[in-house]
Amino acid sequence: MLSQLTQLRSTDIYLIDQLMRGRIQPGMRILDAGSGAGRNLPYFIAQSYDVSAVDQDPEAIALIQQLAHHHPKKNFRCEAIEAMSFPDNSFHFVISNAVLHFARNTTHFNAMLNSMWRTLKPGGILFARLASSIGIEDQIQPLDGQRRYLLPDGSDRYLVDATQLEQLTELLNAQLLDPIKTTLVHNQRSMTTWVIAKNT
Repeated sequence: MLSQLTQLRSTDIYLIDQLMRGRIQPGMRILDAGSGAGRNLPYFIAQSYDVSAVDQDPEAIALIQQLAHHHPKKNFRCEAIEAMSFPDNSFHFVISNAVLHFARNTTHFNAMLNSMWRTLKPGGILFARLASSIGIEDQIQPLDGQRRYLLPDGSDRYLVDATQLEQLTELLNAQLLDPIKTTLVHNQRSMTTWVIAKNT
């Protein structure tokens, strides 16, 4: 039990919530899209899930390949999310953790989202955690009219809002599995969790 807790130590708590609620089951194929060095993957790798990842940083992918040395190297690819080479309908669960808010504009955001959605099997789940304007509307400054804003913490991000996420859920013909949940980091940022399933 202690080793499993250690494996989960770096995992996003909202992703752990999905795991604890049984939405991620052994035998599922999991993709971490925009994985970085794989902070969300140690538990799934140790528990022999079928794990894949993409990131544009070759050093990050090399680190994941070392961590997941029992997995085929082809599972871990250095490529842009919007240009992923994985086939359609490949994965049961796609993780997009703190990635989509780096979109350059709405076109780029939609390209990344559609690429991840394409790789999901019917019935598969997209777990997205991303910066939003929810609850901090009076603390952000628009930069370009393309949903990029200056945040109170000094960073600039592509920010979604609840209406946009609801509209995207409908456009994707997806099922919203949880209410849209937002965590406010006081005087810094707002982080929203969006969990949707691909209809069969």
